Amino acid sequence: MALLATILLSFLSTLVGIGSRWRLVLSERKATRNVPISDVVINYPHGAFVIVKCEEDVARSLYWAPEECKYYRSTRSYRLISLIGTLILMFGVICLGNATINVQLGYAASYIILNAAYWIVAALPQRWNWDLRCYDRVPEPYQGGEKNKSFTTALWKAIAISGTTKWVRVAGIAPVTDAWDMWLRKAAQVIKDEPCTLDDKTGLLKLPDWDPEEYLSTAHTEINAADSDRAQNTGGAMV
Repeated sequence: MALLATILLSFLSTLVGIGSRWRLVLSERKATRNVPISDVVINYPHGAFVIVKCEEDVARSLYWAPEECKYYRSTRSYRLISLIGTLILMFGVICLGNATINVQLGYAASYIILNAAYWIVAALPQRWNWDLRCYDRVPEPYQGGEKNKSFTTALWKAIAISGTTKWVRVAGIAPVTDAWDMWLRKAAQVIKDEPCTLDDKTGLLKLPDWDPEEYLSTAHTEINAADSDRAQNTGGAMV
């Protein structure tokens, strides 16, 4: 009976693997027209940004297109396999009941080790589970580095590297105030007049020479002064 239990329980894992087999289906663009480079801006908590410069097909497959798990078995086949697997498990446990204590302890230890191994594999970093060798990742170092003293500086670096401010308002990243609108218009003008260039000596991407912190403070001062003048004029008119 112990031999029969071993055969049944060993075949169970194979049966479950057959029923659960799947493949990843990535979204593909069916149109053949030319499209511009689809840069991706990822906004992390605490004011961190990642700029990914890539083609539209890469952006679609990695970031914003929904992926789908395509199972090889139909729903009816999977249910039938699950039923057969449940019966095999029940008969295997019944047969194992007539085994010696050493065999039962060996089975218990084996399943504990297997479950621990499954948990460890699930906790591994994602880069160990996914084969991304088909993508070339080339870091692009830039002037000033990744550490920033404020959200404003981090946002300015992301805007300068991406070359546009359109995504800031679309994603709702910057506060919706007159001062920030003024700051975004100025940032767009700066990167238009002085785009980022690569420094041949250092190999770093050189950002435009502009102080985002100082200009934001100036914008707040001007907006507050304008609001005060408007309030005084309104009050004088009412009197």
